[in-house]
Amino acid sequence: MKITPSARILRMLGEIEFDPWQCVAELIDNSFDDFTEIVRSGDPWAGGFKVSVTLPSLTVRSSEAQVVISDTGRGMSYETLERAVSAGWSSNDRFDKLGLFGMGFNVATARLGRRTRVLTTRPGDAEWIGVEIDLDRIGDDFEAEDIAEPKADPNDHGTRIEISRLHGERADWLRRNATGLRKILGRTYAWLLDERPFELWVQGQRVRPRRHCRWGEERYVTYGSGAKAERVPAYIEIDQKYEDAEACQDCGNWQAPGLGKCGQCQSERLAPRARRIHGWLGVQRHLDKREFGIDFLRNGRKVLQWDKRLFDWQDPNDPTGAVDTEYPIELANQGGRLIGEIHLDHVPVTYQKNAFEYSSGSWRGAVEFLRGAGPLQPEKAKKAGYPENDSHLGQLYKAYRRNAAGARCLIPGDGKGPIHEETRRWAQRFHAEDQDYQSDQHWWDAVIEHEEQNKRSKLETARQGTPTLPDEDAIVEALGFGDRNDSASAGASETPSSAAPASEERENEKASKETYQERVDRYRLDSATVPNLSRDFGLPKLGFLGVETRRMAATRLQDSDDQPTPVLLVQEQGGKATAFIDPSHEVFTKLAAEESDLLLLEIAASLKVKAASGLSHSELVAELRAECLPDTALDPDRVAAEARELLVVVRERMAACVDEDPERAFQFLTPDELTATENEMIAQGLVTHTEKLGSTSEFIQHAPSLFLVKLLEGWPEAFMDGKVFNGAYATVSSPSARRISLATAVGYLNDVATLASFTTKNSLRLQRTRLSMRLLMDELAEGA
Repeated sequence: MKITPSARILRMLGEIEFDPWQCVAELIDNSFDDFTEIVRSGDPWAGGFKVSVTLPSLTVRSSEAQVVISDTGRGMSYETLERAVSAGWSSNDRFDKLGLFGMGFNVATARLGRRTRVLTTRPGDAEWIGVEIDLDRIGDDFEAEDIAEPKADPNDHGTRIEISRLHGERADWLRRNATGLRKILGRTYAWLLDERPFELWVQGQRVRPRRHCRWGEERYVTYGSGAKAERVPAYIEIDQKYEDAEACQDCGNWQAPGLGKCGQCQSERLAPRARRIHGWLGVQRHLDKREFGIDFLRNGRKVLQWDKRLFDWQDPNDPTGAVDTEYPIELANQGGRLIGEIHLDHVPVTYQKNAFEYSSGSWRGAVEFLRGAGPLQPEKAKKAGYPENDSHLGQLYKAYRRNAAGARCLIPGDGKGPIHEETRRWAQRFHAEDQDYQSDQHWWDAVIEHEEQNKRSKLETARQGTPTLPDEDAIVEALGFGDRNDSASAGASETPSSAAPASEERENEKASKETYQERVDRYRLDSATVPNLSRDFGLPKLGFLGVETRRMAATRLQDSDDQPTPVLLVQEQGGKATAFIDPSHEVFTKLAAEESDLLLLEIAASLKVKAASGLSHSELVAELRAECLPDTALDPDRVAAEARELLVVVRERMAACVDEDPERAFQFLTPDELTATENEMIAQGLVTHTEKLGSTSEFIQHAPSLFLVKLLEGWPEAFMDGKVFNGAYATVSSPSARRISLATAVGYLNDVATLASFTTKNSLRLQRTRLSMRLLMDELAEGA
């Protein structure tokens, strides 16, 4: 078989930079292309769509090691095979296929080893036919040796590529990284493996597609308030079609149809091609420092993964200016959660298939469609002369850029704050294909639980803040009616015991004979799951206990000895347990104990007995908290970031309240605060001159944090009475009541603003600030 170019050129192709996994993927592409053509034809196909990759074993000598890629495709004729192994693009469809046999094939095989055997057969063929390309033996006549092998079954079909005399460094990587290769290929081909009946196997193990752990189609948040309120879904489908164009088969140029020749190379090999942007943008169920951003695909293969280019903006009028990263900004140390999967089949890619041609008009047009021409940040867009960014990404950005716990931002929490570490653990369970974590129900339950705990906290705060109510029990007793709670029994005492209804006796007898399991079942019916405290608890040296934690609604907990208990841990088979928590127990209501602390104490006792551990209970609790409840750790950077994020909400609400009179608020700035505000706004590109800085309330969002405290103290009537803070001020006449109400909001805000301005490692101060954040969130008016 005559192949081109010469062996010397083939050896040079082997020096082109391709990682080992890219070489394998290049050969997989060709198989998937064949499968795709079969699927599009609609013809029935026996044998399935399977690609198998065999890697060199650790026990095989290097001289005998080989890489084998085989498929169950249609196979090739001799003429097709000859064209397929010839380096060059001319005989291949450069737009509708993943791989291009030819150049890509030669680069991939030469990069892996010095000898390649290709065997192929079609249904009904008498034998396997093929070619052996030996870079050490091919001369300048371009002749490669034809080979043939007998065929056991005439219905066999497919292609097999065997690469041997492997290059040491790349062979060693493949030997050691079968698991890693499966993960890479699972991400790269996730869409094809999920949406089409294709199978990919590496070393006898099936490659699983790496799916996105995103919120469901029915989830949304409400952005804005009043007449401007709008629902922004957490999943947005995209399907934008453009007018078809003609593409040059030789140089790849796209142009308007009907011109007859390519405007770049004058070729007449033009073909009509559809131009379409489709896929989705959405919100991940957890924050991640690396795994967020947009996946861009071409013909089903991911070219870019977790790409963050759409989060950057550069002023088109200043191409040499700085590139601003607009997301994530708030709580950036925790990462981001805006994600997507966008298909750009009409946009050209580089030969390595790890980037698009970013200078092409089709790429620039896709970017502008998805994220808009202007900045995502509303203030920056206004200053730059752009309207509000209403692109698909702009919608998600404004509704989900913040990470405050609760339904407003769709962030799971525990009643105190977000539980980012725990949601990341749930995401690991999702990717491990744990069926209990495939839907977003665990995450949603934690959002709802956070809201309910917040409501309970606000009700308790309101109850404690109201004047003492009359003692109804004392009034009833004074009127001669006795204890209200004993009225039924008092009435019964006037009736001879023999006259007690038989049904009541039976009920009392039944209650007295309640078994422990019946009691547990009753507790389960009167309780709800606590998502943030339901997980595997344990340590590697002790083992683990899968605990479902449930909070009682009205029933009071009793242990097996009928004694009241704040936490009851019920052991079950299979390393499982159910923990019940009684929130009305005085250890929580009067002694301010944390539910998690007592839960860990019960779990530690159980694990200590099971493992016969010599560790003390306190040491076990400490290690369990660090291992299983990392979100409760007092990390100074994390607490400070949470404080700054909460202040973003406060700033926006306070700025909105003084829109009609921003000059008055501006007068509270000291010269030092004014300089700091100007520098911050200039650094963010929001202003270029500051003469009219106080003409709008925008400066409040960039002023030093402690300025907010001074502004609230100096102008309380603008922000109290449910405008920003719930506390009454103008609506009460008592000066002392006003002082108390204002001091409450000021105290919480001062704690939060201080930590946002000055970092500390003092654990007591961090605890105080975290508590103040919870109380400040309770103090914020609805919609804040």
